[in-house]
Formats: sequence, structure tokens, C-alpha cells
Amino acid sequence: MAQTADERPIPIQTTPAGQVVPLAPDATGGAMPATRRSAVFGGVRRLLANRKAAFGAAILLMFALVGIFAPVIAPGDPSDFVARPHQAPSAEYWFGTTGQGQDVFAQTVWGTRVSLTIGVLVGIAVAIIGVVVGMTAGYFGGRVDDVLSLVMNVFLIVPALPLLVTLAAFLPPGMLTIAFVLAFTGWPWGARVLRSQMLAMREKDFVSAAQISGESKVRIIFAEVLPNMTSLAVSGAFGATVYAIGAQAGLEFLGLGDISTISWGTILYWAGNNAGLLTGAWWTFVPAGLCIALVAFAFALLNYALDEITNPRLRAQREINNVLGRSKEKLPKRARATPVVRRAG
Repeated sequence: MAQTADERPIPIQTTPAGQVVPLAPDATGGAMPATRRSAVFGGVRRLLANRKAAFGAAILLMFALVGIFAPVIAPGDPSDFVARPHQAPSAEYWFGTTGQGQDVFAQTVWGTRVSLTIGVLVGIAVAIIGVVVGMTAGYFGGRVDDVLSLVMNVFLIVPALPLLVTLAAFLPPGMLTIAFVLAFTGWPWGARVLRSQMLAMREKDFVSAAQISGESKVRIIFAEVLPNMTSLAVSGAFGATVYAIGAQAGLEFLGLGDISTISWGTILYWAGNNAGLLTGAWWTFVPAGLCIALVAFAFALLNYALDEITNPRLRAQREINNVLGRSKEKLPKRARATPVVRRAG
């Protein structure tokens, strides 16, 4: 038995080929959660035990709290004119003022609500559409797969930016419109990945057993197969959320959103219109851009951590490094083969 960094024992075994690998959780008796609910909590606990995931979650939690408590952090209307235009950051106005004399700090705080809300809504919508379309196409095959794959391919080959601009220009401006446009154009990538994985999963023994037992196709797809592809779906949702926040900011920067709404994108729009860059008023656009970058960085950390936990090769490499930690032996960080520990003598 070996100890991990959090002092929990990891049982290991040696294969006939001389490989040292950790035992599967269900082989140790009691390590696997007894119910699906406990499995979800166990997965979240394992994810947050990863340093990258914990740091990324802390950043997202900070932004979520800022959005929730915006009326407390920056009371008043963020659109009010409070001082002279393009005033540099000071003790009174931490992020300075805009080209119209509005408080940049208040706008950045209130803009967190709209930008994060759109990002999360689009991420969830894209994940749901991708799961339904991709897994349905992969499981049924035949004409169903042909039709759905054709739809996916059409969306994939159409340039995303012109399609986004066209839809946003002809639809009524607003937060829901932006969310609809981004979800409408962003789902095919995740659907294609899930379809490919489903083509392999439908040949597994547990799927055949479910078919023989008379389970419905819908139950097989979403109750039997989907739990084994949760990491892919969640990873796709994280990526879609980052895509949505960046695309929303881009559309609003072009003036295709509701410019009367305070968000990170409209902050950039007004900074450009008020010549913030030309006048050297960097404080009018740097805070919003930095917030977008930090949120994207946080979701990227969660994605990397999720890959480390769910990818058997990366997980085995990490756990064996923990096993060998006391002897100060480390495996190469970029090792691509299955880790092998040679026996002495």
C-alpha cells in the first residue's frame, strides 16, 4: 500500500509485464460510491482535490460572488455619470472613469452578472444539444446518423463569425438573443466528439446486455452510456462557456448587442467608441479584458484537471509518481507510454 499526497492509501499491483498500476476503485471493495448521487459527489471531490481544479474553481467562485453581490460591492447605477471623462484610477475611483465619466469599477462589477450568465446558459445549452444530437447519431447509425451528421457538417463548414454577425444583426438585441445565437452556432463541435465516442461505446458488452434485457433505446443512451461519457460532456460545456463569453464580448464590441446593457463586451465597445486606446486611457478596457482572460483561464484549468482525472494514462502516471515520491524517482511529465517500473535485480 502506498500513500498519496493527502495520506490516503492507494493499492497497487504488478502486471505480468512488470507494470506497476493502481488497482481499480471497485477492486478494493467499498471505494466506489454506492449510489449515483454519491458518485457525483465523489467525482466533484476528486476534481477539487486536484490543484489546477481547485485554483480554477476558486477564481470562478470569486467572480460568481462578485456578480451575486454586485449591489453591495458597487451600489448605485453603474451608468451614472460620476466624474470627468477619462479620469485615471485613484482612491476614489479604483478603475478610473470612462470616456463619458462613468465609474469603470462599478461597470466591471455589474458586467460580471451578464457575461457569466450568458456564458453559463450557453455552456449548458450547447452541452445538452451536443449530447442529444451526437449520442443519438452515434447510437442509431444508418439514416439517422447520416441526417444528423449532415446537419453537423453544415454547421461546421459555415464560417462561425459571419454567421454570428448575420444572426445577431437581424435579431432583436438583448441578452437572450446573444445566448440563442451562440448556442445555435456552437453545438456541433461537442456533438461530433460525442458521436465518435458513441460509435465505440455502442459495441461494448454492457450495451448489448441492456439491449437483450429489453431496455428502451432512450434509456440505454442516457442512463447506461451517458454516465460513461460525462467527462466529455462536462469538458464540452466548459469549452462552450469560454467560447460564449469571448464571442459575446466580440459581438458587443462590434455593436451587435444591446449597448445599453452593462457587460464586459459593452465596456469594450464604449472604450473603443470613446477613443480609450487613442487617448491612452488603458483603464477603460484593461479590467474587462482581464476579467475575460481570467475566466477563460479558470475554465481551462478545470478542463486540464478533468482530463488528468478521467484519462487513465495521465491518472496512472500521476498516481505512480506519488508511489515513487519517497524514493525521489519521477516519471517524465510528457511520457506517452504506459508507465513501467523495473524490478531491481
